[in-house]
Amino acid sequence: MAENEDCGEAQERRGRLTAVLALATLISAFGSSFQYGYNVAVINSPAPLMQQFYNATYLERYGTPMEGTFLTLLWSLSVSMYPLGGFFGSLMVAPLVNRLGRKGTLLFNNIFSIVPAVMMGVSEMARSYEIIIVARVIVGICAGLSSNVVPMYLGELSPKNLRGAIGIIPQLFITIGILSAQVLGIRNILGNSTGWTLMLGLTGIPALIELLLLPFFPESPRYMLIQKGDEKTARQALQRLRGWEDVDGELAEMRLEDQSERAEGHLSVVTLLSQRSLRWQLISIIILNMGQQLSGVNAIYYYADSIYASAGVKYNDIQYVTVGTGAVNVFMTIAAVFIVEATGRWLLLLCGFGICCGSCVLLTIALNLQASVSWMPYVSIACVIIYVIGHAIGPSPIPYVVTTEMFRQSSRPAAFMVAGSVHWLSNFTVGLVFPFLESGLGPYSFIIFSLVCLVTLVYIWLIVPETKNKTFLEISQMFAKRNKVEIKLGDGDLPLKESKDSLEDVVKVTAF
Repeated sequence: MAENEDCGEAQERRGRLTAVLALATLISAFGSSFQYGYNVAVINSPAPLMQQFYNATYLERYGTPMEGTFLTLLWSLSVSMYPLGGFFGSLMVAPLVNRLGRKGTLLFNNIFSIVPAVMMGVSEMARSYEIIIVARVIVGICAGLSSNVVPMYLGELSPKNLRGAIGIIPQLFITIGILSAQVLGIRNILGNSTGWTLMLGLTGIPALIELLLLPFFPESPRYMLIQKGDEKTARQALQRLRGWEDVDGELAEMRLEDQSERAEGHLSVVTLLSQRSLRWQLISIIILNMGQQLSGVNAIYYYADSIYASAGVKYNDIQYVTVGTGAVNVFMTIAAVFIVEATGRWLLLLCGFGICCGSCVLLTIALNLQASVSWMPYVSIACVIIYVIGHAIGPSPIPYVVTTEMFRQSSRPAAFMVAGSVHWLSNFTVGLVFPFLESGLGPYSFIIFSLVCLVTLVYIWLIVPETKNKTFLEISQMFAKRNKVEIKLGDGDLPLKESKDSLEDVVKVTAF
């Protein structure tokens, strides 16, 4: 009998991928994360056609062609307004997830996809490039919300032993979105003068699917119990997600987390910045999100065609090389889903940033030698692909996972708001500056990206701990020493694992 109870406890501790959890993951990731990736790459292939449209519209209005520098600026805005919208979306994360819940925010967020999809679809008919730029801001808001809320939602739905793998699913759908845009951007499909507006407007379809299907799946149990105080709904949600009736152990862990945070309440960003017990967690997610974006990954996706052209790839071959790069990205992200629980987060981050750093240096050398060595364009392509592999296994997916894991319920929305703001401001900076950086520094622009990767790698090596298979409270304890605070549970200084059964314990945080 005791053996059976032990087996049951072990099974609960391990968790499993049920149909409800799998479908909730797929629907939320496809309806939200897919759009993020799709809109990153959707304007890459039709860029020459869109710029022709901008020029023709300007000529119709003013009777003179657009100056080259103004066209470059206008195009940079078309690209960079998307991450700027993402920044605004990130600022909305905390108030929306606290008021509407995680699932409710994702459903509300579909407004910011369907409206701009219609706007971009009719832009050519309306003879207005301004509509495209405004729509890019709005769909960026959608991406800013989804890129933060989906990992938060899935992280709170998942058992701890699957949290890493499920946490990478949003990034997998981002890469699938990128690949889908690259495939549709082939000139024989939609990357032509008659199809590019349709391609821009297709971003609304995943939103419609999510709007129809996601209401049938549960809200985050942690949100329902800790923030809404609705234990009955939280229990029912957990039972559906886990596939068994006995979820008392997981509810007990949530109650302990709730009691440990009651004194703090729901932290605002200002309060979060002043919390000594969260100082190094906050610094870590800022560094990881800056490193993720300032490493140059979106420069490759936004301007892939121009990068390959500068590497000497023939015009007709560029679109296929771009699709091949996207396929590699998807494949490596799938690999990360399966290996993250075996290798852990820390090792994947180190390997990923190390590969990106080395490939940026090699790409700089290859671009400098391509005029004198006939086969050097192939080396340049290989460097880009190796860079994409490195980014896909660590820097792209893992920051979302560890942001969920490093913060508890009261501080998680504000933490995602900070992480998302840093993420999108860095993305905006790369999107706006890279065309000018490329024209000014040429191949040496990638040296800047390699330095960013190196600095981030050193920080991870020295500061970031492994969070694999730990509860949120255990991870807080791991940071306690570095933050120079002591977390005490109950009477005396019992370790966290020994104190979980006492739900009346109060966490005390004191400075050393």
